Amino acid sequence: MSMLSALKISSSAMTAQMVRMNSTASNLANMDVVGSTADEAYKAKKPIFKTVMENNTLNNFEASVKVSGIYVSDKVNTQRYDPQNPAASKDGYVFMSNVNSIEEMVDMTNASRTYQTNVEVMNATKKMMMSTLQLGK
Repeated sequence: MSMLSALKISSSAMTAQMVRMNSTASNLANMDVVGSTADEAYKAKKPIFKTVMENNTLNNFEASVKVSGIYVSDKVNTQRYDPQNPAASKDGYVFMSNVNSIEEMVDMTNASRTYQTNVEVMNATKKMMMSTLQLGK
């Protein structure tokens, strides 16, 4: 595996983590969106990651991370009686989003740390490449 492959792998992982951060931010931003039916209420979204292997031989392989899709949560949206809400049904109920803020914050922290780890991998790879160039002097 070449050092450029390591950069490509880390780059794809960083891109995937940015998608994860964006979906988490979207979930947190829409956490208070209600609807008069369960279908109208906001549903949490999570990216689905896939490992892609290329040139799969012993000495030459490249793996990368791809976002293969976005999963929409099927957790039940809870009902709350709020007849004053403009989005309330004729019975006075609104359906809350199914976003759990604690889960989202843990997911955001995890995505941030994974992103940071891949930055460190890229920095270490860059340092190794520079050291290799210095050998020729």
